[in-house]
Amino acid sequence: FVYLNCFPGFGLALNLQPSVIIIGKYFLKRRPIANGLAMAGSPVMLCTLAPLNQFLFDNFGWRGSFLILGAILLNCCVAGALFRPIGAGTALVKTQVNKEEEDALKEKIIEDGSMEKKTEEEEGKDCFEKVNQYLDFSLFKHRGFLIYLIGNVLMFLGFFAPIVFLAPYAKHTGIDEYSAAFLLSILAVVDMVARPATGIVANSRWVRPRIQYFFSFAIAFNGACHLLCPLASSYTGLIVYSSFFGLAFGMVCAMLFETLMDLVGAARFTSAVGLVTIAECCTILLGPPIGGILIDTFGDYKYMFIKCGAVMVLAGTFLFIMNYYNYRMLAKEKKERKTKEEDPKSVRTENEGKINWNKDSTQDGTELEPLREKGEGVKKEMNGT
Repeated sequence: FVYLNCFPGFGLALNLQPSVIIIGKYFLKRRPIANGLAMAGSPVMLCTLAPLNQFLFDNFGWRGSFLILGAILLNCCVAGALFRPIGAGTALVKTQVNKEEEDALKEKIIEDGSMEKKTEEEEGKDCFEKVNQYLDFSLFKHRGFLIYLIGNVLMFLGFFAPIVFLAPYAKHTGIDEYSAAFLLSILAVVDMVARPATGIVANSRWVRPRIQYFFSFAIAFNGACHLLCPLASSYTGLIVYSSFFGLAFGMVCAMLFETLMDLVGAARFTSAVGLVTIAECCTILLGPPIGGILIDTFGDYKYMFIKCGAVMVLAGTFLFIMNYYNYRMLAKEKKERKTKEEDPKSVRTENEGKINWNKDSTQDGTELEPLREKGEGVKKEMNGT
């Protein structure tokens, strides 16, 4: 069972990270829509996988079920093979014996020298600098990244636990087994529609410049749904809760990585995803066990939903306030840079410094005579050659 949990989880992690990063490489203008459509595949499988698993188990046993599911997952390799790197096309090389070819040869020699120098420098780097090439730890000095990281770590304490305990909560209220499982299907169908719809809304010119506020609202809305869940005592109430929960869950998932890329940029997004995922894993693992402890302690599911709702509302409020602060600081820094560039005094002092430096360097002095004589001697040798 350890093998069945660890290795597939490792493989799925290797599948998720590149697929999220590739979206940022291929799309810029309509990236939120692309993220929403890409994330819509998860609820489709959530709808179909539960009945499919039961069908495979009844007909082929657990060994045959794992073989078939593994074959389905192998199609991810086919999907990954269809991607191609984006870059400038290679120019055609014209073989002509002329001056251009000689210049190219010189440039190649210079590049080889620079490459050798670079390899020597890389050999001299310590272990931390080599690791920092793949995981950019300077992101921990990035204000927006730290805000996102703290808010998400707090959010994931209550993000997945309601999905785990939704069906058991329905059974606890006296609903039959199949009707309780159907609640997850309702959640998945609404989630499947909500993710691309959220991507379209997030890509609009009114929302995208301030997408962090929209993400904060989605998290707080998710928490509000969990806080109101204990009021749904009937099956109809649970259907309404599942619908709103699916909407809020889809909104958060559609913007989870888009907001991170908006903060750190496409160049540092790869390292940012890795660092955020490492930090979030702890709270993702802690969320459902804490919910189970609350259920065992109080003998009621409502305290688990209240805990998850309160945590997510707190995370949404934190992100909203801190993103407001971040936007204000960014606007202030931009204004200061613009003022500094347009200030004639700073330009004048810079020009005066250059003039003074040139004057000092051209002043006659006895200490410069040996250098001048040496320079004249070099010129004469060059003219002679």
